Amino acid sequence: MKVLNEMKLSFMSRSVNEGFARGAVSAFLMQLDPTVAQLADVKTAVSEAVTNCIVHAYPNSAGIIYITAKIAEGREFIVSVRDKGCGIPDIKQAMEPLFTTGGEERAGLGFAVMQSFTDKVRVTSKPGKGTTVTMIKRLREDD
Repeated sequence: MKVLNEMKLSFMSRSVNEGFARGAVSAFLMQLDPTVAQLADVKTAVSEAVTNCIVHAYPNSAGIIYITAKIAEGREFIVSVRDKGCGIPDIKQAMEPLFTTGGEERAGLGFAVMQSFTDKVRVTSKPGKGTTVTMIKRLREDD
């Protein structure tokens, strides 16, 4: 995979920054001239990943969320959302639909949403060290 362009961003894990993150990643993606549906898919996936950081990684405090977005050959868009929060002890369980550690007000569908709007989702995490969610979206011309 040859990277053609890349951007990095960091911001506080405050809910008011979720829209900023979504907008910044969308603006970077625009150079690929995505369809409205492709743009909406990426915005939704980024929104879910950032919201997970805000709600789960830093549940009782604020921390920093890091985003790296890359454009690679073949119209491949790679976005990683990383935190240095509490980490996920059981990634497989966390990725199951309806599982949540966020209480009754959370649906537990964040990872399922990310998976449905991207082509690939990879999650790495270490308890006490943080989590990285990497999502890949291939922007096909016929979508």
